[in-house]
Amino acid sequence: MKVEGTVGQTDRYEHLADAAYGLALLVSISVWFLAIRAPLWLDETVSYWQIAGGFRQIWARSLPVPSFPAYLYILWLTKTLFSNKELVLRIPSILAMLAAVYVLYRCARELFSRDVALIATVLFAFNADISFAAIDARPYAFAILTTNLAILAFLRWTRTHKLNYAALFGAATAGIFHFQYLFGTVVVVFAIYYLATQRASLRSDMRQIAVAFACFFVIMLPLIPQLTNMYRTRNSHVFADAPRLMDTLRVLTPGRVGFVFAAALIVAALTRKLILPGKERYRTFLFCFLLPTVPTAILYAVSVNTPLHLFVPRYLLVAVPGIALGWAWLVSLIDSRVLRLLFCVGFVALNASRAYTSPFARTHDYSWKYALQFADDNAASDHATLLICSDLPESDSHPMPSEPVTDSIFFAPLSYYKVRAPVVALPRSLNAETQRQFTDFRRQPNGTRRRFLVLAYVYSTRTIDWIAYQSQFTHAPHIFGQFGGVWVVEFVPREGNN
Repeated sequence: MKVEGTVGQTDRYEHLADAAYGLALLVSISVWFLAIRAPLWLDETVSYWQIAGGFRQIWARSLPVPSFPAYLYILWLTKTLFSNKELVLRIPSILAMLAAVYVLYRCARELFSRDVALIATVLFAFNADISFAAIDARPYAFAILTTNLAILAFLRWTRTHKLNYAALFGAATAGIFHFQYLFGTVVVVFAIYYLATQRASLRSDMRQIAVAFACFFVIMLPLIPQLTNMYRTRNSHVFADAPRLMDTLRVLTPGRVGFVFAAALIVAALTRKLILPGKERYRTFLFCFLLPTVPTAILYAVSVNTPLHLFVPRYLLVAVPGIALGWAWLVSLIDSRVLRLLFCVGFVALNASRAYTSPFARTHDYSWKYALQFADDNAASDHATLLICSDLPESDSHPMPSEPVTDSIFFAPLSYYKVRAPVVALPRSLNAETQRQFTDFRRQPNGTRRRFLVLAYVYSTRTIDWIAYQSQFTHAPHIFGQFGGVWVVEFVPREGNN
């Protein structure tokens, strides 16, 4: 009877633990949807512009800025079958990220016990950048999904050395590049780990490696024009500042996971529930260490040593699977299922309370929607012109479009949030093209006696100041304010200048 009672208690604990982990995962995923109804932000409208011309124009429209046709065809199909509503355009990313969560769990099960694998899955799903990408009408959820598939195929191949896993590994790794080139940094992790742990079997694996390379090469072939164009125009895509070393720590310790783990570690040490890592854990540790740190280090090194500043959240998503697995490895050193469960519950409770009480959790980056709607309504009474500064850095190295502006990727928000007012297109920065466009506008009939509005994101505020200076004798500026992060400034003709 005592044994039966112990078994019964164990079964009850297992059921309670499963329920707790399931609830933790559901809460983690629920945070994704706090901003699901937010308007499209700049980059999402770029995705929409690239499919708005129809199926035949998708490939050509993917070239001006680094884009990923595989995702655009998925988005076009979604729009064609259903609608172009904001929520509908985000459904492919939601489904892809849900699949990525499952594949991450399968990856974790290759390395850990079931409860530690569930903890890794919760840490992955609750990452703030994952939450953002999950409802983002851009290719990053698919990039994470293919990255996780490549990780899973690699782990199974190195464990079983089966040919089918080698082929799947090559195909999945090439698939990463179809959704985000920079996520290809994970290939370096695979190479380092294989040479460090599988070097003895290199000769016997040559046939399988050849199959993996063949699958990789075939699937990569369509991307050669994209990669060539991206390399040729690489300096025109810079939009971020160089990172600081402390930024790497914030990437690797998301959601205050370090504080929660430290608390669990102290309790484990006091109750003698710690396991010292032994040689049998070396391979798992090495993989979980390399997976987040190598891509992070590569992006950091490129960002601080070249003009290409790539250390931004959406590119650092490539490290998130490794971050989740790395912290899960640390949690696996706690030799208590109860403490591990409490760690998971504490992490979710802390971050869920912050997410559900933060007003920023219900926004999805800045959007041009409200500024365009306000400015268009304001301009309707007298047909005032809207001078709009693009917020794509590539606009600084291209001539501005003539009518219709909606045909230009640099003014992608206008393809989704349409305006009736006439538009003058300006680059992102204050440069010679900006000055030429404004001068041409002023030379139009009655150009110095008409009211106009200027719309600009924060990086273009110098242009607003310059326009105010150039028109100081003919127009008085009036700041309406920021709408969704975009400044709207009115310029009214001065008395005596009518």
